[in-house]
Amino acid sequence: RGKALQPLFKMSYSCSKVGDPRPGHPYKGGNFCAFLPGNTEGVNIAKLLKRAFECGLTFQIKSCNGEERVTWGPIPHKTSWDGGKARNGYPDAQYLHEVGTVL
Repeated sequence: RGKALQPLFKMSYSCSKVGDPRPGHPYKGGNFCAFLPGNTEGVNIAKLLKRAFECGLTFQIKSCNGEERVTWGPIPHKTSWDGGKARNGYPDAQYLHEVGTVL
């Protein structure tokens, strides 16, 4: 695995905005962790993911059972070191290329 980067995103409670499922209503936050290899390509992807976060592209608000909550947005993240592509984990030889294309 090499040196691992683990960006942590902490989203607290807040109010949704225009374009969210129920604008002006509170939503539940959470802690989100993503895994990247600590090689050159992983570090470059981490920089792009940071920029996407700053632009508000990393997360979205979804309504579930009458409660709004923060979830991952359309940018794919690896949330585990194992489990393979089907479980948002590694091994996934194409992940860095695919997420780089999305970003």
